[in-house]
Amino acid sequence: MSCHRRWAELRPVGRSSASGGYRRYAWTGADTDCRAWFREQAETRGLTYEADRNGNQWAWLGDPAAGNAVVTGSHLDSVPDGGAFDGPLGVVSAFAALDELRGRGARLTRPLGIVNFGDEEGARFGLACVGSRLTAGALTVEQAHRLTDGGGITLPQAMEAAGHDPDTIGPDPERLARIGAFVELHVEQGRALDLSGDRIGIASAIWPHGRWRFDFRGEANHAGTTRLADRRDPMLSYAQTVLAARREAELAGAVATFGKIAVEPNGVNAIPSLVRGWLDSRAADQESLDAVVGGVEEAAREYAAAHGADLDVVRESFTPVVEFDHVLRDELARILGGDTETDLTVPVLGTGAGHDAGILSGRVPTAMLFVRNPTGVSHSPAEYAAEDDCVAGVSALADVLEGLART
Repeated sequence: MSCHRRWAELRPVGRSSASGGYRRYAWTGADTDCRAWFREQAETRGLTYEADRNGNQWAWLGDPAAGNAVVTGSHLDSVPDGGAFDGPLGVVSAFAALDELRGRGARLTRPLGIVNFGDEEGARFGLACVGSRLTAGALTVEQAHRLTDGGGITLPQAMEAAGHDPDTIGPDPERLARIGAFVELHVEQGRALDLSGDRIGIASAIWPHGRWRFDFRGEANHAGTTRLADRRDPMLSYAQTVLAARREAELAGAVATFGKIAVEPNGVNAIPSLVRGWLDSRAADQESLDAVVGGVEEAAREYAAAHGADLDVVRESFTPVVEFDHVLRDELARILGGDTETDLTVPVLGTGAGHDAGILSGRVPTAMLFVRNPTGVSHSPAEYAAEDDCVAGVSALADVLEGLART
């Protein structure tokens, strides 16, 4: 069965008829349907299924308690109106790779696991990789309990409503101790492979990245009767700050995006009293990222002062640079046919996107494979990977899993 046909059952789940994109948010009905699909895939293959204390799903071939397991997988949730491949490609490919290994008659000496990490995108509660962060101890129970969605529902309330006991959440070192290697396959979120003509790539590192909230506070007033000279309009400061973010990113060779905004009182005929914007910034190194965010904040404060607005800047999340395990990365290159010293035939590339693999990298040896994305578009309904490239990704993942699980 082709890779595209494998997720025919997944395709309608959480898909918006209006946008064609996906709205698979954590602990919602769409998420529940995705989780049911994962469990069915595990059980129909005779795998041992379990959901851990943080709501992550696992499917096991062999006894995980034996330790030194090889694990692969990704996530099934989405950003608002996201594409079909970001996350699901890694989970679907994991099951497909297992099928291929069984078809080859591969004999594995290490346990093999497939995982679906919960709430990777952070679309509902504003923090990415909640499931893997909790498992790795990178998010405390107290911090998790304070997470709320746009409707004021807390993470524990949402988990309980979906049938999961929130009192169990927290670090899971025993589970992580089972894992000898974690390999995540993901659609590339850029065009490096398309430009090089390669179908598959190996990740070198995840750029340092974070999210900062800029709160511009002014004075609400009538849009039709308030003289321009008398206004304290925070929207002007915010608009100039958006342009500053683009300028600072270009200077540093980085990226910076204001992609979310909240306005109060949000009336057409009212000058805002509050404009709250969220900055996402990423760079190849920490120095460049600091330069971008520092430059944006400095400019924002100047604009706010010029327009009579107050400004608060809050860092909501941050992930430092993640260098994937070099030994494991080089082993992937060897398995896939390259000489790690002189003739690396599989390209190695960095990425500005965060992943569960990055969260786990501090606790277990971790690596990533990328599948070519011909448009470079991601987090959009236009996200795409050709079927031939998906098949190549499954074959590469199967080779890697077999190579690692036989050693």
